[in-house]
Amino acid sequence: MASYYLPPGIEIFERGWLSANSIFHFGDDDVSLVDSGYCAHQTMTVDLVKHALQSHRLQALKKVVNTHLHSDHCGGNAALSQEFACDIYIPQAEEIAVREWNEDLLSYQNLGQECPRFKAQGVLIPGESIWLGQYPWKIFSAPGHDPHSIMLYQADYQILISADALWESGFGVVFPELWGEGGFEEVAQTLRLIEGLPIQLVIPGHGKPFTDIAKAIAIAYSRLDYLSSDPTRNARHGAKVLLKYKLLEWRNKSLDEVNAWVKNTPTLKNIAQQLSMDLDELAFWLPQSLVQSGVATIESGCLVNIG
Repeated sequence: MASYYLPPGIEIFERGWLSANSIFHFGDDDVSLVDSGYCAHQTMTVDLVKHALQSHRLQALKKVVNTHLHSDHCGGNAALSQEFACDIYIPQAEEIAVREWNEDLLSYQNLGQECPRFKAQGVLIPGESIWLGQYPWKIFSAPGHDPHSIMLYQADYQILISADALWESGFGVVFPELWGEGGFEEVAQTLRLIEGLPIQLVIPGHGKPFTDIAKAIAIAYSRLDYLSSDPTRNARHGAKVLLKYKLLEWRNKSLDEVNAWVKNTPTLKNIAQQLSMDLDELAFWLPQSLVQSGVATIESGCLVNIG
């Protein structure tokens, strides 16, 4: 049983790490979904929405709102749009990249991931509000994990949809730092913003919703201090997260194919430079690091997911 209160008209589809949590909002005049998971789970996402619509005797999904455009948050957009003819809302700063489907600006190719192309019909502008289901939600800019990420805040019930800006035990990889751009100070800026809001419940991008916001923020600051004090820590962490995420999709993959993926993923090439490794060294070290962390094993020349 959940240890938190959700007002009427909000349901959380708590998912794993391959697909971010999705939040279903419904009312008389609006039915919306915040974040749509990874493309490998798109059929499941459509089925979850269909079940929710049937359970509440609703006609259709009106819109999908993306907190940011990493593949685990928007990979179901295309399938949902095709199934329900719903509108897609994205952070305003991503509007041109999506319209042109610019692979240099979007993260999928750089991170070695996939996302079916979709079109956006609306944008999310920080400082403005958007109606989701029965309630207005204020849009806040939340840079750090992703420079264009937003959070959504419902003031009456003091609920924050934090995406990957704050989890119960940390936050998402600080990707801009892996690309040679600033990110640590932006994480701190977003944490200070969250600290200044009266919050009773946080719905994170991954993991269960939580109510001990002060504890989560303290953990996040500690994590930020640890990563920012030695940037190679963020680089190593980011590399392991990228491969582990891909392994969640693959389940198992030959080491030769893993090595090829590592060498062809642009962000991992940047990480190799930050770690003063060549790509062969990184491709050897990275699978071994997952094994040492207990989240993978090597069997018969294949990297196999654990957990």
